[in-house]
Amino acid sequence: MTDWPEARSDDNRGGRYGRGSASAQPEGARVMRQVRRGPAAPPGQGAYGGVPQQPSYVDGHGSGGGYDSGYNTGQVYGTPGGGGPGGPGGDGYAPQRPAPDWRRRIKWTAITVVTVLVVTTVGTYFWADSKLNREVDLSKVIERPEKGEGTNYLIVGSDSREGMTAEDKKKLHTGSADGKRTDSMMILHTGDNGPTLISLPRDSNVEIPSFVGSESGKSYPGTGRQVKLNAAYAEDGPELLVRTVEFNTGLHIDHYVEIGFGGFASIVDAVGGVEMDIPQDIKDTKSGADFKKGKQTLNGEEALAFVRTRYALAGSDLDRTKNQQKFLSALANQVATPGTVLNPFKLYPTMGAGLDSLIVDKDMGLFDLADMFWSMKGVSGGEGTSMNMPIAGSTGGNLLWDKTKVKQLVSQLNNDEKVTVKGD
Repeated sequence: MTDWPEARSDDNRGGRYGRGSASAQPEGARVMRQVRRGPAAPPGQGAYGGVPQQPSYVDGHGSGGGYDSGYNTGQVYGTPGGGGPGGPGGDGYAPQRPAPDWRRRIKWTAITVVTVLVVTTVGTYFWADSKLNREVDLSKVIERPEKGEGTNYLIVGSDSREGMTAEDKKKLHTGSADGKRTDSMMILHTGDNGPTLISLPRDSNVEIPSFVGSESGKSYPGTGRQVKLNAAYAEDGPELLVRTVEFNTGLHIDHYVEIGFGGFASIVDAVGGVEMDIPQDIKDTKSGADFKKGKQTLNGEEALAFVRTRYALAGSDLDRTKNQQKFLSALANQVATPGTVLNPFKLYPTMGAGLDSLIVDKDMGLFDLADMFWSMKGVSGGEGTSMNMPIAGSTGGNLLWDKTKVKQLVSQLNNDEKVTVKGD
């Protein structure tokens, strides 16, 4: 049996370091890699019981910064201690932006919108309220009837030319008379049984009662004097007109609203015109009316001519009051449409034109004015009634009211009952 060669002793190797080395010095520039084993796996987690411990590679000096350094920690592409560019748990490509909080965004958007609406509404209210001309003092009216149910507005169209230029007067065919008189008068009752619009013909025969002068404060006793209704306004203005209407009807007037020629035309133009169904061909040189029968949209100038037309109509003043009712209801209906209310380019010019030209009583508020317009819209929409004051005949060119029917009508209005009385 062959014996193994006798092993060399260190003495036989001479002064050389390492096997195969031809140099007397260590190989400093060439260090062999070594494998460093990790700690032994716990029992049951060996090669078959779990994932075996992976070796790490170190250089000959024991440093762990060599090839594949950090491999076992998952730090392949990222920076030390992290999981990639996105930090711990990142995907190794880009940082993840947090998902938007939509509930928070919707909440703050809603708060912003509501705040803007509230500020706009409050600002509009105070702006509009400041433009109302509260010139009529109903506290000066004496011996007033008791207030009934519902609300009664006395709506007056005057022939005031205040603020109109000579060109305006010519264009609108108003003439240049001094002062102002009532061109139309209506009572609008609002309540639980629908609105009722009653025209008071300007030629109505009425008695001027005792009154206190609106400017002088002087008392004037009643003498039984019979005049046309529009003479009361010409004599002492709105306060005497209210006193005369209340005395001759027994109906309490809650609010007074007046508009002049120029203001009326401005409102119609601001709203973009009003569509009307003209009942017949009309030509009136005094009012400037020149219309063909049928539906058409009237601008401010044409609308004023239409409501003032008197001599071209067979029934004279009574037919004119019917046309005035139709037009005012149509105007209120146009103003109250979403196309006007929701469009600031129409709403603000319309409000500005109307509020600048209206004269109201000192207790009139914007909500009262809104109630009046909505009620007039209801008249045109068929929810209410429009009529003339019942007429029984005439004397000396003045129209006599039917006292029996007027008494019944006033009773129904005071009790806020459905109006069954028919007018002319």
